[in-house]
Amino acid sequence: MNATPLATTDPQPPVPQRPARSWVDRVGDRRDWVWRGWSTRYSFLPGPAVNGGPPILLLHGFGASIGYWRSNMEALATHHPVYALDLVGFGASCKPSVAYDAYFWAEQVREFWQTFIGVPAVVVGNSIGSAIALTVAECYPEMVCGAVAISLPDPSMREEIIPRALRPLVLGLEALVASPWLLQAVFYGVRRPAVVRRWAGLAWGDPGAIDPELVEILTEPARDRGAARTFAQIIRAMASSRFSPPIRRVLNHIQIPVLLLWGTRDRLIPFALSQQFVGCSPRLEFVPIEGAGHCPHDEAPDRVNALLRQWLDRLGRSADAAGEL
Repeated sequence: MNATPLATTDPQPPVPQRPARSWVDRVGDRRDWVWRGWSTRYSFLPGPAVNGGPPILLLHGFGASIGYWRSNMEALATHHPVYALDLVGFGASCKPSVAYDAYFWAEQVREFWQTFIGVPAVVVGNSIGSAIALTVAECYPEMVCGAVAISLPDPSMREEIIPRALRPLVLGLEALVASPWLLQAVFYGVRRPAVVRRWAGLAWGDPGAIDPELVEILTEPARDRGAARTFAQIIRAMASSRFSPPIRRVLNHIQIPVLLLWGTRDRLIPFALSQQFVGCSPRLEFVPIEGAGHCPHDEAPDRVNALLRQWLDRLGRSADAAGEL
């Protein structure tokens, strides 16, 4: 499908009014699950007792956690069971020294799904979480009936973007900048709340939307044992063009509906890059989120929640129609 205009296009959306309750109380029942010997955190809201839609599994982006879905889980749980998972290396999950990439996290997601869900689900991701969601859809199609990508990176495009003659220089500079000792030193500086607030200002379209609760969500996991080492390992892994499968190939290959959401003020993955995915699949629907940055689900939750519910309703009607054939 072609781009779908929003009902409102105010370039300066109002700052969302956060509920008075803490994010901890708004993401459901938080529990721990041991995967391959590592403690991992997830949360769950059961959804309606009868006539509910397919389960939803939420996957956060880099440096994030379950808390990033603080303004979405309850809204989605009115019609669906909703799960959110702290990927290994992030949030309240363990931060081991392992080879991180989208395939590694896709294995975690698959085993979580096998353990707790067991029926086809809609996988929703933000940033690298969206790349992981599509990796899951390609590698384990039996577990996914739809996917939502919010600000979608494609690491495989690095080789296309960098001119061939400059690749040795760029790769050499990246190897220097991404050295473990330097990254860990940087980590100890940027995890301070005041610095986190400034860095988050690059991701959020409206820095005024960065509230103290969000700063807490970002900084608390950074105090965990092994967090600095894991930060360095993941940064280095994300610099590889083999971090995930080529996203355009995945979109062309998978046979499920995909919703692509992108903030028009995204500075981390520029909005213009969204056009590389439009047209990759006849089952892809693209909607720009005017005035939002890299995390529109947190910046403009009312609009994003409404879009998700509308798309999920259409997904359910399509599944019902297919079942009647």
